[in-house]
Amino acid sequence: MALALVGVWLAAAAQAAQLQTEGADGASQRHGTAELARHPAAREIDVPSDVAYRRSMRYRAVPLAVVLQGMKLTAADTLEVVALDGFVAQLPGALALQRAPLPEPWLAIEPAEAPWPALPGKTGTAGPFYIVWPDATGVRSEQWPYAIARLHVRAAPELRWPQIAVAADMLAGDPRRRGQAVFITQCFVCHTMNGGGEARMGPDLNQPLGPTEYFQPQALRRLIRDPASVRHWPGQTMPGFGPDRIGERELDDLLAYLRYMAAERRPAR
Repeated sequence: MALALVGVWLAAAAQAAQLQTEGADGASQRHGTAELARHPAAREIDVPSDVAYRRSMRYRAVPLAVVLQGMKLTAADTLEVVALDGFVAQLPGALALQRAPLPEPWLAIEPAEAPWPALPGKTGTAGPFYIVWPDATGVRSEQWPYAIARLHVRAAPELRWPQIAVAADMLAGDPRRRGQAVFITQCFVCHTMNGGGEARMGPDLNQPLGPTEYFQPQALRRLIRDPASVRHWPGQTMPGFGPDRIGERELDDLLAYLRYMAAERRPAR
């Protein structure tokens, strides 16, 4: 879809936005922007280092816990966040349920009468709903999903899609297992693995081949750090993951995971 059409779509969604939720028991609800903005817990919040806008922002927002009430999310579950553009974040239940004084997620609500600015380099805004972190200590860049349409309670990704998981007997400190965690948080939001996953923004990273099989090691590292410096393609949306988003050791771990997956390629289930 052309960027201009995406912008029109997102703007139209903000006018009559409804957030759909699905709980652990399958029960669904809808929450409108006006309803959430009027909630007793709603207030104006400041977000000093907004990931999407790359600057300080102020929003009308409610604690994410307000929306999670009744969804029966537990710390062992995953909150699947589906965006209008196909981005699908898998937030650990323990993280989504955090409350102050720990870093606490808030659901920012875009007012239909005063839309937020367009995102840097895009025509659409982060609305109609956006999970933000006033204190982002320990929160990863891809755990700020915006343009949210739906929230679902799900099992952990490696349980839903066993084909993305390393061997069960692999130690917790193994770089390949650590790399799996990096992949689920930072890459799985846009890509599938062995056919497993919900995101459809980018290609599968192991079918028919994995990137470690067709990129030289340094070229692959450079692609992850700065995609546009390696190649251009129509509709390119992949961001660069600098050391502030994926540290050097984390990048080593991610590449170890991708090499492992290429060697242990498993069919879609």
